[in-house]
Formats: sequence, structure tokens, C-alpha cells
Amino acid sequence: MVIKASAHRQIEALVRDLASDSAATRDAAVARLTVIGARAVGRLTEVAGAASGSPQARAAAFRALERLGDQHALDAALAGIGDADLMVAIAATGAARSLFDSPRGVEAVDGLTAAALDRTRPPKIRLAAARALRDLPRATVAPIFAELEGDPNPELATLGAALGGRRPRPGTRTPGPPLDATPLEDPDGLRRRLLSETGARLPLASLHRLVQRLREREEEEAPGRRAAWTTARAAAHAALAARGSKVALYDLKESLETAREPLPVEFLTALTALGDTSCLESIAAAYSRAVNGRDNGWWRRHLSDSFKAIVKRERITRRHAVMKRIEKRWPAILNSESGIRNRER
Repeated sequence: MVIKASAHRQIEALVRDLASDSAATRDAAVARLTVIGARAVGRLTEVAGAASGSPQARAAAFRALERLGDQHALDAALAGIGDADLMVAIAATGAARSLFDSPRGVEAVDGLTAAALDRTRPPKIRLAAARALRDLPRATVAPIFAELEGDPNPELATLGAALGGRRPRPGTRTPGPPLDATPLEDPDGLRRRLLSETGARLPLASLHRLVQRLREREEEEAPGRRAAWTTARAAAHAALAARGSKVALYDLKESLETAREPLPVEFLTALTALGDTSCLESIAAAYSRAVNGRDNGWWRRHLSDSFKAIVKRERITRRHAVMKRIEKRWPAILNSESGIRNRER
């Protein structure tokens, strides 16, 4: 969008006001930028995402973006939820919440769900993320709040107890069979249903809850009986990957880190589709164990293919810190099979 010089000057003046020590000045700037609308989105996104910027200005920018509800702000909002400054992070949850009905609504729900359930995050950010999810349809959010019922944080546990067990309103339809709430008795049948259109119809929060339940069931079983449940969990990951959801990416990484035998191929299908830089060391470690163990050629090839796909997507070269760590600890995956191009040497 071409912005006239006069409008550009006005936007810049208002952006400067976002950093004012006066709350009234900041609020006035937010209101006027909201009126300007789409022309201000790019500049507001820059301010909100600038890690070196004033926290007050960044939080105010996110509040303006929340009012505008423009999907182009989603990446900055999702990154902002993890910001070290609580004021910025909480404002970012509001910006993400405003995009539930946008074409990128699934990503917004996914990011807020991950923040609400992540016990490593500050409680205030988790609470803000959980509250942002409250007005979504019950079928989508009930599994999230059910998970929070047992949270060690009392505020989150109270919120979970209040919303996790709510009954659907009359006339509300739950999309797809409630697999996340049914007894886990037939792992093979469950796997088939997840890999069919049933998995595509389930709410993302339900699939996430199912991953957790399946992992718990695996851990309860004797070692010789776990494989079928592991395969069912892999199918749940494949269903999440088909929807572009990273909400259970942590489980994929942990599975690789602890695996001493090849995992079902659906794990690597999901990892190839969704993995990011944080996954590379886990893949390299698993590849190294496979090389040093008995021959598992197909497993090594799939690990290598996933590694290569992530490196290409994230534009990683050997100069990146993660690649230097891998070269030092697990060099086997950096051979010609992995297809890594040393573009910067």
C-alpha cells in the first residue's frame, strides 16, 4: 500500500507519541492510529516487534494492532507473547486474540493455546493467554481448560475448573467424534481414525489433549506393549501437522531425544512439516545414535531428510550457532547424505 507523504508524517508523529511517559498521550495516539487503519499496520508491526524499543511503545503498538485486527500483525503478536517484558507480552496476547476470525485464526488460537499450557512461562502471561481463549466455542476450548484444572497455579486452576467442564450450549455441535474424551482401549483403531478425515475434523485443542493422553498411556504400559500406543500418538502428530499446528512440537522433540529405537514414520512426517531450528539438535542426536547402533538405514534416511528440510526452510548454514554445536557433538549428520550446503565458506 502506497502511503502519502502527509499520512506518513502523521503516522510517524503518532508512533513517537506511543513512547510518551504520559498514558493519556499514548492512549490518544493508539486511538488516532486506529482511525488511520490499514496504512498504519506496517509501522505499528515494526514498533511492536522491535526488541530494543520502549516497552511502553511496544505495548501501545500491540493495543493499536488489537483494535485493527489485521492478519499481517500475527507473526509479531505470536513472537511478542514470548517477550521478556510482561506488559509487552500481555498486550501481544490481545493482538493475537483479535485475529481469531481472520484467515490466520487457527494460528492465533494455536499460539495462545501453547502459551496457556506452557508451565515454563510466567503465570501472568499464561493467564492472559487463557483468558483470551475464553470466548471461543466450547468444543474448541474445553480440552484446554480441562488441562488447566490440575495446574499448580491457583488462578489458572480456578479458570480451568470453571470452564473445562462446561456443557455445550443447546444446539452447539461438536465437530468430529470426541476422541480426546473417549477411553483409550484400541490403539490400532484410533490410529486409523486419526489418519482418516476424523483427524482433520477434530479441534486442534482436542488433538493436543489426545497427544498428552496417549503419551501418558504409553508410560503406563509395559515396554513390550507400548509400540501400538506410540504409533497412535504418531498418528495424532500427523493430524496436527496436516493442520499446520505446532502446539505439540515440544512432544516431537522430546520423543526424539529419548528414543533408543526408530519411531513410527508419522513422527518424522510431522517433524519435516513443522520442525524449526530448535529441532535440529534433537534430530542430529537421534541420527548419531542410529549410526552408532545396529543398522537402521530407513530411520537414518528419514532423519536426514527431516534435517535437510528444516535446514532449507529455515535457511540455516554452517555458520549458524546451532550448526556449530551439531558439528562439534554430532558431526555424522553433516555428511553428504544430509545435503547441507556450505554456502558461506
